[in-house]
Amino acid sequence: MRRFSYFIALIELRTKLVSLSTFLAAFTWVLVSRKTINLLVAALFLAAVLAVDMGTTAFNSFFDFWRGTDDADWNRESDKVLVHAHVAPGWALVAGLGCYTAAAIFGLLLAGLSTPWVLLFGTLGMIIGYAYTGGPWPISRSPLGEVFAGGFLGGVLFGLTCFVLGSGLRSQDFLLCFPSTFLVASILTVNNTCDLQGDLATGRRTLSGLLGPELSSLLILAEGGLAWVTLGFFVFSNRPALGWIWGVGFILSLAIYRGMFKRGFSHDTKGPSMRGILSVLALFTLTEILVFIFT
Repeated sequence: MRRFSYFIALIELRTKLVSLSTFLAAFTWVLVSRKTINLLVAALFLAAVLAVDMGTTAFNSFFDFWRGTDDADWNRESDKVLVHAHVAPGWALVAGLGCYTAAAIFGLLLAGLSTPWVLLFGTLGMIIGYAYTGGPWPISRSPLGEVFAGGFLGGVLFGLTCFVLGSGLRSQDFLLCFPSTFLVASILTVNNTCDLQGDLATGRRTLSGLLGPELSSLLILAEGGLAWVTLGFFVFSNRPALGWIWGVGFILSLAIYRGMFKRGFSHDTKGPSMRGILSVLALFTLTEILVFIFT
């Protein structure tokens, strides 16, 4: 039981809300726009996505600890068990390899039921996931984190879901990739802005580190704003009568942002800040799904 709880901590299960939200939004859009969907293919696709996401997080846990990014002097997160519970770092590698193996199996099954292109994109996703904190030039230690996190867990995942479950991409699918990209990028910006002091102390040069706390806070607003604006463009271009759904979601998100900015972004407020931005993600996804259903 203890090993299972450590596994849950190493993969940071709560953060799977990000990939799950993107998938659910894309799944709903495919179901509405194509009128049909293969549930077995959808289930295998989701399993593969979550396995890659969990494996990537496990590798991140290992490399962040190994490189000193997750340090007891800076980190306040109780689920960082390599730091606070003194779990052997090797368990994070085992968890990562196990999840990637499961993802490969799901991918092979999925390729047989849908398209061989799944193997190419799945392999690319695992390589990028590992390279995010692994290898000689980790993406997470550079200003490109938001580009890759937002790109792959947002737009690429949305588009790939449409491609696999909808048997191809349509013009509107491309437009709908952008809101998820911006919002997922903002989640990483919140994380990195809270970690800014510790990251600079350990030599990690994220985008937040380059911009500083004030500009990083503005970036969080800009990324979130672009997500809502691009979704709004879709709504008012297709069904203006649904604008009220978008408007309610947008106003509620502003209240959450207000609380986040009132607390500020630091190691001490990281827990509430991450819960806040994940609440925005959940609200945004619910708004997307409702808009898609009634479009």
